[in-house]
Amino acid sequence: MQTELVKTFITYHIDTSRRVWDLIDTITDDQFLADEIYSHGSIRNLMVHLASVDRRWLAGLKNLDDVGHLKEEDYTTRAAAREIFESVAKNLSVYVSTLTEEALNKPTDKVEQPQWQILLHLVNHGTDHRATVLQRLNELDAKTFPQDFVMWLWERK
Repeated sequence: MQTELVKTFITYHIDTSRRVWDLIDTITDDQFLADEIYSHGSIRNLMVHLASVDRRWLAGLKNLDDVGHLKEEDYTTRAAAREIFESVAKNLSVYVSTLTEEALNKPTDKVEQPQWQILLHLVNHGTDHRATVLQRLNELDAKTFPQDFVMWLWERK
């Protein structure tokens, strides 16, 4: 049960981020890069930050050396930022698809907490930053959507 629950939450995390990316494609480059005071600044910075955090924790879960944070300024276009997101999302999805109940309940050599805790942290972290991006997109007159988990489940029926 726990394995399916974690896999479902990670799928929600990736799917919902993709929906946000689809909305980002409706704004201008200037709007994508516009700096803001709150959180990580621009929509670009927030979305690269999300990919960066997922990528960094995933390296730890795989017992790889710390890959460090991505530098937002290295992703000067929406296409480049979305490409890194898609790469990380694919790696995360593949990794989670291989996990067993036993593995989810164990830490790794690089991460002290059970893996399920880190994976659910990624979902929660993503929800937080996507909410900020969705608010900004709404202010830019993009048609946004609720990112409620249960509504996502209902849509999948």
